[in-house]
Amino acid sequence: MKKILLGLLFMGNISFAQQTQLSLDEAVQMAKDKSIAAKQASTQKETDFWRFKSFQADFKPQLSLSGALPSFTRSFIQVLQPDGTVAFQSVSNNNSTLTLALSQSIAKTGGTIFIQKQLQRFDDFERNSTLYNGVPVAFGLSQPLFRYNQMKWDKQIEPLKYSESQQVFLESLEKVSLNVSDYYFDLLIAQVNLQIAEKNRSNNDTLYKIASKRLELGKISENDILQLRLSVLNAQKDLASAKQQAEVATLQLKAYIGYREENKFDLAIPFQIKNFEIDAQKAIQAALNSRSDAIAFRRRILEAERDLNKAKAENGLNANLNVAFGLSNRGAKPLDIYKNAQDREFVEIQFTLPIMDWGRSKARTETAKANLQLTQQSVEQDKLTFEQQIYTQVTLFEMLQKQVKLTAETDEIATKRYQIAQDRYILADLSITDLGIALQEKDRAKRDYIVALRDYWRAYYTLRYYTLYDFEQNESLNLRK
Repeated sequence: MKKILLGLLFMGNISFAQQTQLSLDEAVQMAKDKSIAAKQASTQKETDFWRFKSFQADFKPQLSLSGALPSFTRSFIQVLQPDGTVAFQSVSNNNSTLTLALSQSIAKTGGTIFIQKQLQRFDDFERNSTLYNGVPVAFGLSQPLFRYNQMKWDKQIEPLKYSESQQVFLESLEKVSLNVSDYYFDLLIAQVNLQIAEKNRSNNDTLYKIASKRLELGKISENDILQLRLSVLNAQKDLASAKQQAEVATLQLKAYIGYREENKFDLAIPFQIKNFEIDAQKAIQAALNSRSDAIAFRRRILEAERDLNKAKAENGLNANLNVAFGLSNRGAKPLDIYKNAQDREFVEIQFTLPIMDWGRSKARTETAKANLQLTQQSVEQDKLTFEQQIYTQVTLFEMLQKQVKLTAETDEIATKRYQIAQDRYILADLSITDLGIALQEKDRAKRDYIVALRDYWRAYYTLRYYTLYDFEQNESLNLRK
């Protein structure tokens, strides 16, 4: 007897070593740390961060050095003579330039101001001479007139896009939690079905052996023994199917949460549900404060208004003012350009005025107006759907809290009833049909309970996903960034 117990203990240790205990919370945390989905969300967040930093850099002073060094030419060029004829003259020169410029964009006007220095060196190899030309200092402005201001609209829209991307990251993590919950309960249901199948096979084997003894004593009909034999075969078939489903569900959960070990999971049933009341209006307000959809509502309308502004601005007079003031000079040496430098001015206005476009400008403006109106209507409808979705989810969550309690009680009663039925059958006080009914009710109650738990936890994580709010801790998930 002692050897048998030691053997069972040894087998139990092996089983424990080959299995990993895993709770739902642990699975969720593991997925957030290791899953491909979480890593993709993190990578996308980083991409969005650097894209926003690039946008911000466009509004800061830009210092650049440009030039052509060297710029060598050896060729024959056409030279017009005083008498109107053409002569081809050989040239061999190097014309190098360097420009150092500091520029600053002006978001309110869409223009750019700049300050620059320039040095030019010209080497004439045919005549063996060198000349320098330069701009010691120059100030300038390039200002669009009556034109669409891209920078003004970007300054309003791009921060919204970045805020939206931050919320999308949080939503992605909550989506991971939701998906883990699905995979977790797929495996948990498969494991429960496997336990039920193993138990049913064992019970049916025992009942079949008892019935076989009764048949020998003439206390049971052949029809009953055949029915029990059929139950044994069905139980064996159900057990094989349950094992296969458990294997598939295990692989799916491992793949999603990023678990690389060979051990099988022994999942804990999350009996402890979170009982708390949720105010629907509070949930809707939390979602409007945090969800990327709420930010997208504002962004979509701004983008439509931007497109209308662009259509209007590009339909009329488009002009550009270019102004530059500074000093310039030439000389035989680089420093000569700083001696007695002369004034340097440049003023230019470029413009385009459409005179006849066959209604194209009006069509583009009317299209942009219609798109703005459509966007406003779509956003309004999406807001209503958004709020209704959250309200429905809150109602569903409250209902599922009650559902879990009811199915838990049903499971407990069905289990006790089957045990009583089994005992009565052994004492020949119950028919095989009634025993089968009690078995079916027990199995159905157990599965219904696990399914109710799955639906509850799915509703719990869905509500977090919809609102980005932790109702248990009564705080926004934004605070945990």
